Amino acid sequence: MRAHLGDQLVIESPATGVARRDGEIVGLHHEDGTPPYDVRWSDTDDVTLVFPGPDAHIRHTEHGRPEAPRGSSPPDTGEARAGSATVSPPGAPNPGDIGRRVAVERHRHGLSREETARRARISPAYLAYLEEQPADPTVATLLGLAGALGTTAAALRGAGVDLPPGRGHALLRPQLRDLGPEECRRLLSTHGVGRVAVSAPDGRPAVVPVNYEVVEDAIVFRTAPDSVPAAAVGTEVAFEADHVDEAMSRGWSVLAVGPASVVTEPDVVRGLVRRAHTEPWAGGAREMWVSIRPARLTGRRITPADQ
Repeated sequence: MRAHLGDQLVIESPATGVARRDGEIVGLHHEDGTPPYDVRWSDTDDVTLVFPGPDAHIRHTEHGRPEAPRGSSPPDTGEARAGSATVSPPGAPNPGDIGRRVAVERHRHGLSREETARRARISPAYLAYLEEQPADPTVATLLGLAGALGTTAAALRGAGVDLPPGRGHALLRPQLRDLGPEECRRLLSTHGVGRVAVSAPDGRPAVVPVNYEVVEDAIVFRTAPDSVPAAAVGTEVAFEADHVDEAMSRGWSVLAVGPASVVTEPDVVRGLVRRAHTEPWAGGAREMWVSIRPARLTGRRITPADQ
């Protein structure tokens, strides 16, 4: 058995072959990648020294990197050239996929670049480069960033992007608690992606994801007049938004229920367009604004029992 940093150690049930436990290899004790390993378990986030038995196997991640073109190099940041294989021309930021994921996680945790870099033990200049240019950091750098951001190197690489969230293990001692209206409003604001539940024109129930904004006390989204979300107008609907922390097996959800109406006042529509954080991801002509006024706002959060 041989492994690299960032690989997964999977322990299966000998009877069913189903994974009972898995974790990310964050430390090697032999240069040739043989056991034992330091493993950060996905169900507890604890790091332990593991001597794998016959019911364990390694799930390898990609470790190859393209060779850097002649003359190209990342900024001189003292990071042992843990940077990109290509360098974008000067101008607007052009981050790669890893840089985008790092920036999103950093903002979600409310961390500055300086604090994130300190926790990951890299320089702030290199972190800025990583977030703004298509970089290819080393496994060690990825592991440091993953630890600083409370996620995994695999998640920063984009593993599981085509899989539904929540496939990790449940917490050993989970706590499910109700959220008050004020915390629900805080989690919803100010924008994001949520789901609206409506009765479609054919009479069947439908749940559709939409890019939403929170404006004063209303949840608003853009759609097309002949679309499924437009069926919300004139009815009482349910709107749900949530976040799942895959690495930590925790998350929250907020449910808003209330009447939906179309926004018709030209000045209000212009104001919504001006303050919108993003265009609808679905693209196309979506100029009809729908407003939901929550009459009931409830939510739940899953955390470890000791938090």
